[in-house]
Formats: sequence, structure tokens, C-alpha cells
Amino acid sequence: MTENLQSQPAWLRLRDAVGELRSHQQPDGSAPGAPIALVDTIRAAAADLAPRLPHDAAYLTALDEDLRRWAADGLGVPDFLDSLAVFHPSRGRADGRPHLVVFPMYTQNGNPDRFLEALLIHEVWPDWLAHLEATRFDNPMFVPIRFDDFTAGYDTHSAVLFPETVAVRETPAAYSWGAIFCDREAARFRTVTTAAADLLSLDLPDDARGLIEDQHRAEEAFVLWDLVHDRAHSHGDLPFDPFMIRQRQPFWMYGLEELRCDLTAFRAAVELETEGLPQARDAQYAVLFDRLFRFPVTGTRVRNYDGLGGQLLFAHLHQHDAVRWTDNRLSIDFDAARELTAQLGQRIYDFYRAGIDRPKLVHWLAGHDLVSSYLSPHPGSKWAARDLDFSLPPRRLVDDVLDDEFPLSMFYEALVRKLGGVVESTRGITGKMSA
Repeated sequence: MTENLQSQPAWLRLRDAVGELRSHQQPDGSAPGAPIALVDTIRAAAADLAPRLPHDAAYLTALDEDLRRWAADGLGVPDFLDSLAVFHPSRGRADGRPHLVVFPMYTQNGNPDRFLEALLIHEVWPDWLAHLEATRFDNPMFVPIRFDDFTAGYDTHSAVLFPETVAVRETPAAYSWGAIFCDREAARFRTVTTAAADLLSLDLPDDARGLIEDQHRAEEAFVLWDLVHDRAHSHGDLPFDPFMIRQRQPFWMYGLEELRCDLTAFRAAVELETEGLPQARDAQYAVLFDRLFRFPVTGTRVRNYDGLGGQLLFAHLHQHDAVRWTDNRLSIDFDAARELTAQLGQRIYDFYRAGIDRPKLVHWLAGHDLVSSYLSPHPGSKWAARDLDFSLPPRRLVDDVLDDEFPLSMFYEALVRKLGGVVESTRGITGKMSA
């Protein structure tokens, strides 16, 4: 069961000390001139909480040593490799199991600097999800979590906790976990989808309306979606590194990869619905609505690969009449949308499979063609015109990709003006705020 650690005096002392220390940090994480007493407070508070977290004993011991060494080194560039190496939340996953997490790190979609962050979280691992992971969708690294409390770096849109973001002296050979905040994902999904449906006069089916009114149902939809999505990155006919973290590629390749994984989750949810899993239909709605409404209007237009995937899905459904924008009202034929979404997934699968036999640059060009078959590229695109210096290595040609290679359609240009403020209002949201 989840313990109420966020009200413990030790946590409040730790959180406040981390917050004050952050105010002294430079972008590289160093904190010249910061009072060493702040680190002492963090160490003492973590030690006070440690007896309540016996499953994290090795990590908390290593954390204390990393903090001690950082202070002894004058709070220079931090290195928390030793504590990161023994933090294993994916081992022995259990519903409600709490963790104290303290690392210098950047937060995706949040703070780009490696500031010290402190989190109180707990795992989400219901029996039905554990059964699926054990029998159908093996994913030993996947850890769905909820917020209990957090420092300023997570008072943002960030909904992930990844080991790759931690400040370390060298990159580990491998990672053993990746955590997703299902409560934040569900809460902002509910907020944005509700606003979008109202703005677009979309008539939602009763089961979809029930989903966006129920935080618990939405969280369960997202843990199913994320379980299959996360696993899909390393499964299938993949012509390149599945996470693409060691490559420099045009951003539409990242967009196709994320969309491929989402559509893999969608197709799995369709199958699971026929088998009677209650969360499966909700997961389908979550993929559709988040992709169609939130993704295209979130973030900047600088190589926004998640937004691109949402634009592509909308265009595919619209061009096949599953989505209609008529008389300033949006309508969705959900039966047709399910079939067409699966078809798009198959087309991307075929693209990947063919890519195994292509040179890298040819595959990138084929990816541009695939996206261009749905979305109009910028009229100044060198990639669309094939006005590229093919004597250069592929990595150099990425410089010729426009920041907004596939601009928003007129529909989304209007929607972002009306919905952008709603998306921004979800900054820092948690499940508790929208339950």
C-alpha cells in the first residue's frame, strides 16, 4: 500500500533544501557558492526516510555517498553514477510501492539544465497489467508511476523519469528501467480532450465521455498504452537503433517511430478488446484523442516530431472520411477510424520492413515521401525538391531539414490558437488535481 510520505517532516525538509540548492546551480549542475549545509540537510532527511523504503536501501546508501562526495568536491559538476547504478525500480514491481528519487538531471519538456530534483513517487502495477506483461507484452524495464510530490523541474509538462537524463561521469553500458507518470498523462489527456470536444462540437460516445470524466480509468488506459508502446521500440522489423538515441536523423523519422509504437499499441488494444479486457477500448480512445488533439498543438514548430505524428494520423483519417470537419463541427466515425488506424500502422510497418534493404539516405527520403503523401511539405523544402548535395554524408544533410518541414494545416493553425492555452494550463498537473 502507498504510504503518505509527502507529509513527513523529513520529506518537507529535503524538498525545501533541494529547492534552495537549485537556485545556486549552473546549467551543468554545479553550484558554486551554495551552502554545504543544504547538502547536509538533504542527506539527513533522506536517512530519516530510508527506514520507510527498505526496498531502496542500496540506492539510498549510494545516494548518501554521492551527495557527500559532491559536497567534498565543492559542489562542482555533479556525478551520481554510483547511485544511479543501484536504483532499480523495475525489479519486483508492486502496486503502490513508494520511492524517494534524488538526482541531478534535466527533465524532458521541462528544465534542460541538470539541476537537482527530488521526487516522491509510487508505482502503478495492478494485477491485470502484471498479467499482461508476464504473458503477452514482456517489458521488464517499464515502470508506470504516480506523483506524490516533486521539486520545480517537474512542475512542468514532463511526464517521464528516465535514467538517461541523470548527470554522470560516463554513460552506463545499459539501463534497466524507464518510468512514465501515468497520472500526469491521464490528467492532461482529460483536460485537453474535454476542451477540444467542446471547441469542435464533437459528439462523444458515452463510453468515451465516461473515460474523460474518470481519472482512474484514464490512468489505466495510459498504462496499457505505454506498456505496449514502450515495448514496441525494440520489437519488429527495425532497420535502425530502436530508440534512435545514438543517431542523427531527420525529425520525421522520429515522428514515424513514435507513431509506429502508438499504432502498435492501438492494434493491440483492438485485439484485447475482443478478448474482454475492460481497459482496451479506453486505450484506443486515448491514442486517438491524444494524437489528434494534444500532440499537434503542443510544443514549438521546431522539428516537432510528436506533433508531426498527430498531424499525419488526422490527415489519414480525414482523407478517408473517418474524420470530417463540416459546418464548423468535427465528426468521427469511430468504427472506420479503428480500421483505418490499423491500416496506417500496416503502411508504416511495410515502410520499416523495406528499410532493412535500403541505404540510410534512401530510407530517409522514402520516409519524407510517406509523410508527404498525407501532409504538404514546406514549399521551400530542399528535401521535397531533392535539392540536396548527395556527395555529403547523410548526417550532414540533416542540416537542410527545415525547422517546420511539414507546417500545420489551416485546421490546426486555428485549433492551436484556441487550444494552446488549455495545453499550457496542464503544466505541472497531477492526478490529484483532476481526480
